[in-house]
Amino acid sequence: MPKETAVYTHGHHESVLRSHRWRTAANSAGYLIGELRPGMAVLDVGCGPGTITADLAALVAPGRVTAVDTGTGILEQAAAVAAERSLSNVEFAVADVHALDFPDDSFDVVHAHQVLQHVGDPVQALREMRRVCRPGGVVAARDSDYAAMAWYPEMPGLSEWQEVYRRVARANGGEPDAGRMLLSWARQAGFTDITPTAAAWCFATPETRAWWSGLWADRTTDSVYAELAVRGGQASTGQLTAIAAAWRGWGEEADGWFMVPHGEVLCRG
Repeated sequence: MPKETAVYTHGHHESVLRSHRWRTAANSAGYLIGELRPGMAVLDVGCGPGTITADLAALVAPGRVTAVDTGTGILEQAAAVAAERSLSNVEFAVADVHALDFPDDSFDVVHAHQVLQHVGDPVQALREMRRVCRPGGVVAARDSDYAAMAWYPEMPGLSEWQEVYRRVARANGGEPDAGRMLLSWARQAGFTDITPTAAAWCFATPETRAWWSGLWADRTTDSVYAELAVRGGQASTGQLTAIAAAWRGWGEEADGWFMVPHGEVLCRG
């Protein structure tokens, strides 16, 4: 697979969007919020269904947010979210982060949430994000780290899920443990002023356990990820069915706890 070519492991099945639509600037870009000011121009790379995008647009208004993704279908969903919130300062475009179709120094802030783990060349992606960011601006990236995810109680089915997912993601040209690599990638991309941090999502209430376990159970058997896993030989249909059952079983555990850690970088210069 060419270095800059990668298959988006998750796809846009309803079980995936169920997770993505939950994301907000508060729960997914808290490390960036303090950098935002009214009037800024922001590029949101890999905007998905647009819930974070809409929050960023509200925070920088009357500044503008340009939201990009790789396909028109998901951009239509993001545009609908902006319209529902009566936001008129967002525009949308199809783009490849490896070769952004914007002039140098176009934006005050360039943001990517859960993007670099899915691209073929994350260093080149960060170079492009740096190129279109104005002097004195900030490039912000946040990615999860699958190998560092932790849960209780221990369940063999979830350990198998973790192993299978990481195999599938790498076979698709991505890096599932991207969170720990962001600092290194940013340095390779030419940044010298980098603030690295970490944060986590935690699912441990009955409601959040049911939600998280349910969406991953569905994703494991019904999404593009499931198709890719079987087609690529990383798992059989029977294995995926058993893993989905393990997810549902974990979701019913009264003491169930799940942590999703993220690496974060704020880059200047």
